[in-house]
Amino acid sequence: MKSLVLTATKHMEIQDAEKPTPKADEILVNTKYAGICGTDHALYNGLPGSANAVPPIVLGHENSGIVAAVGADVEGFKEGDRVTVDPNIYCGKCFYCRTGRPELCDNLSAVGVTRNGGLENYFTAPAKVVYHLPDNVSLKAGATTEPISCAVHGVQLLKLTPYQKALVIGDGFMGQLFVQILQAYGVHQVDLAGIVDSKLKLNKDKFGVTNIFNTTRDELPSGYDVVIEAVGLPSTQEQAIEATRKGAQVLMFGVGKPDQHFSMNTYEVYQKQLTIQGSFINPNAFEDSIALLESGKVNVEPLISHELDLSQVADVLEGKVKDVSKAVVKVD
Repeated sequence: MKSLVLTATKHMEIQDAEKPTPKADEILVNTKYAGICGTDHALYNGLPGSANAVPPIVLGHENSGIVAAVGADVEGFKEGDRVTVDPNIYCGKCFYCRTGRPELCDNLSAVGVTRNGGLENYFTAPAKVVYHLPDNVSLKAGATTEPISCAVHGVQLLKLTPYQKALVIGDGFMGQLFVQILQAYGVHQVDLAGIVDSKLKLNKDKFGVTNIFNTTRDELPSGYDVVIEAVGLPSTQEQAIEATRKGAQVLMFGVGKPDQHFSMNTYEVYQKQLTIQGSFINPNAFEDSIALLESGKVNVEPLISHELDLSQVADVLEGKVKDVSKAVVKVD
């Protein structure tokens, strides 16, 4: 089989490899699609993701495919089933797992990060992190279940009610997902701020965004009950705080650099009684994410800008491919 192997920082090779054999509690997946995201950019450049990736390793933590084989102890799956995979595997034994916060697991492992992932024809995963895809969800859309689940986890950390006005800062793939997910969770007004007019217009025309703002020329208003920061830059993090009204919640979802800081008025945090919430990975969010895809409340295919093969992945990770909103790799 063909594997795209990260052999060193900023270096990938397509190699021939043996098809893996699933252990008793594992499933062998014939990969159909693998998504490329910001975590892959970080790992390619030697930065940490949800965990550290040590070359040689096969990336690809956003996957869909067909069950090719099941381990001896696996129940509920059979060869030919259409599936998607939650990459994150928790130890179940550490302090955080035992206190209901598995996303903070001290021994986190992940498909496509600490063990080989979907940028190869076949990969294995524990059956406990494999999920059936509904018949009406395409394999291409199914490969985006993991990023949807990360946004769903962020939303689940907030207290949402229909009266709220929400602002999403960032018109990348994740910001655009938050638009649809906030609406699905009942927020009556969702506005979007970004820098690409075509993306802003798409979300207003197709996904019901109330107001759009291009931050290269528009000043952001304040008065929001919920602000999602989905960029990860100090400037947008500061904008998120400034856009709030009293009693607001700010979700700091965008991933900054490990040594990054931003400034805020601490008196404003006090006086407005703000809640500033971080969000890390996606615990217990796959079932909701699949339901959102199955119901059509989240429609991802218009947001996928590029379909690649394995030979094009490094170019995307190096920034040689322009205007990428969301890229998926057609692996097999």
